Amino acid sequence: MLAAKARIAAANLNCDCQSLPSPKKSPHPRMKVGSSKMPSKPKQPKADGMHILFADDEPQLQKLMGTELPRMGYRVTVCPDGPTAVDVLSKEPIDCLLVDLDMPGMSGIEVIARAREIRPEIEAVIMTGNPSQETAIEALRHGTFDYLMKPCRLAEISALMGRVSERREWNRLVAALRHRLQRAEGDSDLIGENQSMHAVRKLIAKVAPTESTVLIRGETGCGKELVARAIADESLRSEQPFVAINCGALPETLIESELFGHVKGAFTGADSGRMGLFEVASGGTLFLDEVGELPLAVQAKLLRVLETGDIRRLGDNQSIKVDVRVVCATHRDLEKMVTEGTFREDLMFRINTFELRLPALRDRIDDLPALAEHLLRRHRADGTSGQLFTEAAMAELQSHQWPGNVRELANVIEHASVLCDALPIDVEHLPQHFARRQLRADLADTAPMTMREIELRAIERAMTRHNGNKKAVAEELGMSLKTLYNKLNAASEASEAA
Repeated sequence: MLAAKARIAAANLNCDCQSLPSPKKSPHPRMKVGSSKMPSKPKQPKADGMHILFADDEPQLQKLMGTELPRMGYRVTVCPDGPTAVDVLSKEPIDCLLVDLDMPGMSGIEVIARAREIRPEIEAVIMTGNPSQETAIEALRHGTFDYLMKPCRLAEISALMGRVSERREWNRLVAALRHRLQRAEGDSDLIGENQSMHAVRKLIAKVAPTESTVLIRGETGCGKELVARAIADESLRSEQPFVAINCGALPETLIESELFGHVKGAFTGADSGRMGLFEVASGGTLFLDEVGELPLAVQAKLLRVLETGDIRRLGDNQSIKVDVRVVCATHRDLEKMVTEGTFREDLMFRINTFELRLPALRDRIDDLPALAEHLLRRHRADGTSGQLFTEAAMAELQSHQWPGNVRELANVIEHASVLCDALPIDVEHLPQHFARRQLRADLADTAPMTMREIELRAIERAMTRHNGNKKAVAEELGMSLKTLYNKLNAASEASEAA
């Protein structure tokens, strides 16, 4: 197939060169200037202009490209041979190679091979006056962007460099999107030194390199997807797709199409065919979160896929072979669901080849400080090297029961990060339910109080949290600003009368 590509590329280039009009004047016998006029005055290279290394052993061609490439808006370094080009590559950040195939001391292919070792992302274009199928194949093997045959027009080189520049822009965009995706997803590092988390890590290390189906159990929000991602990252499929779907987030009418795909016309609104997530994840890992929410009909199809590796798109009679490692998760009691008839027993046995149970956050509360700091650093661009939480704020966090587990903690930390202009985070930055809980704790430790005294205590605490900002206090306590002033005035008058 590689040879075929090379033959097609060579044929196209031959065809292009043969169809060129005869040049009016050529500054070099092996470089033709076409009808497209270059600017009469050299324009300044773009601020982010691509840096091209041009290597050729012909002095006239060196002089020509040293003049014309800057006219196109690029920076250029001209080298007379291969060894000089390699020396420049080790010292300067080059974006693109434009090299002659046949040079003394080192061929263009050898220069490209060395360039890949120094700068793997570099683009490369080969120029030659003696093309052959073998050289084309060798160039393709080294990831050459294109294969340019002499004689050629400057307009051709300009268009080719434009395509190289465009490809570099796409590569940068992809890298930026990957970075944003990674930040959004977070890393797969499991935070915590609690004994239960050490046990989870050991189990992940044992099961990850295998092909076993894994069932992750735990309460909602305790980090099941993070564990699934860790399994994928430590598996032999780590370089392949990791695809996650929440089975409880889609209506029953869509879940089958989402998992297995459909063909055009399979149902009303199916105007085109669509690939299912099993196909998307082929070669990698598919994470089925909340697998206990799957309808019984879909459970039967899932069981068939796990046993045969075959899927069938909705509306299609042909089966498609997929190679997917499945990791499932649930907070439901599957054994009870089997008894109730809402979950297939054979499927439960099939997905429960290897079971991982995650502890709730309240059961590893000693990990909370490390988790809180880790989550805060994801939201703060300013320095997070000093104290991040006051002792009072951390005490509040550690005394909470966390029914929503780590997901609830992440929301609390984000809330506090928004309110806190300068670290450390204090109690006043925590959500209101923390303040109400503290007030209830204080009242439990005191003698019986009247409703007015309880109300005044709540106002005093809110005034302290908001540094006397009455508008913020009124909003927190759910009363108008006028009502707050009236209550403060009444309290002041009662105090003076006493």
